[in-house]
Amino acid sequence: MTLPRIVVVGGGAGGLELVTRLGRKLGKRQRAEIVLVDRNPTHIWKPLLHEVATGALDSGLDEVSYQGHSKGNGYQFQRGTLSDIDREARRLTLAPILDDDGSVVLPARHLDYDYLVLALGSVSNDFGTPGVAEHCHFLDCPQQAEAFRHDMLNTFLRYSAPERRTHTKLTVGIIGAGATGVELAAELYDASKMLKSYGFTSIEASQVQVHLVEAAPGVLPALPARIGKAVHKELEKLGVHIHADTRVTQVTEMGFITAEGEKIETDLSVWAAGIKAPPFLSELGLSTERNHQVKVHATLQSIDDERIFAFGDCASCPQPDNKRVPPRAQAAHQQAGVLYRNLRAALADKPLKEFTFRDRGSLISLAHFDAVGSLMRGASARSLFIEGRLAKLFYASLYRMHQFAIHGAVKTGMTVVVDGLNRFLRPKMKLH
Repeated sequence: MTLPRIVVVGGGAGGLELVTRLGRKLGKRQRAEIVLVDRNPTHIWKPLLHEVATGALDSGLDEVSYQGHSKGNGYQFQRGTLSDIDREARRLTLAPILDDDGSVVLPARHLDYDYLVLALGSVSNDFGTPGVAEHCHFLDCPQQAEAFRHDMLNTFLRYSAPERRTHTKLTVGIIGAGATGVELAAELYDASKMLKSYGFTSIEASQVQVHLVEAAPGVLPALPARIGKAVHKELEKLGVHIHADTRVTQVTEMGFITAEGEKIETDLSVWAAGIKAPPFLSELGLSTERNHQVKVHATLQSIDDERIFAFGDCASCPQPDNKRVPPRAQAAHQQAGVLYRNLRAALADKPLKEFTFRDRGSLISLAHFDAVGSLMRGASARSLFIEGRLAKLFYASLYRMHQFAIHGAVKTGMTVVVDGLNRFLRPKMKLH
């Protein structure tokens, strides 16, 4: 008999965790064929992209090869980009793969499925703000993070020659004081100190200025106020200029223009405000929200097709309080666990479980300087506020939990040892 095929499109944190569990349980035992589709050949945990952008993390050391990972975990990997879904025939169309010159490496292909899972994550939402696409860096993928890092290094080199300086201080402007914007702002000060210590530049940290612009009244508007206030205080200690309750209406080559007419001049500009699901999801014949999230039931099934599932940032999932599951990494992790059980139940023709998000708290890293966050106490609404070394320890454990989910205990333990050795054997930041 032909094995049922489960196709997961998107190898982010949630998608990779899901195919790993399905592959180990079903793929290796020949109970189902598990296929992962992603446009990139490698995976890196998205919450670390701000560290890739400043060189604090070498993506070449921490990325996971889908092809290599699939071999040991019971699933197949196909590189490609989803372009169409034929729901009646249960068939995907993958767009052609092109090389750097635009030549076709692999033509368009079809891939049949019995169950389809969309785990495509999210991209930045510039809300149509003029000039953003042309003049801002984004941090949605490793390629964009690397592009920012190269631009950052070149800017530091340029400022090493006084006659090449554009402003009195090397200035970086970040629009959006959510987790990405806040963590990037702190990492930039850390990066400037390390670049000086390695002799890469003559610029002191005091000659670097970061502007953090947020339309809401304070930083981290989606998190508890206590965390936002604590982070605000720590950022100001580092020297970050915080422009709260400030909306950017235009971005130019020279910087930002706010709704009040204020001009903020920058050497580097970053957009980290707002997210949306990939727009092409609204072109697949599925019901979507205005931000292109696929509408799903609490079972994570599309409201249009019980054989199509969606989860993570690309899905609009209802909750008992009539709110929607927030676009957070812990939500995708929890949904991956429920979806793993639901897909097995679907194969066995058993009832599916409804997903309910459990907020486990929030943690924000401010480079090596500090960390701030809260941990939720069980099912109650009470939270435990933590900061300093304890918060840094819990923050680091989040990544280890992700590694444990995709590698298992033994390999994760070995990775911890190797990471410790690399702190002594390699520079503390990527300098090339």
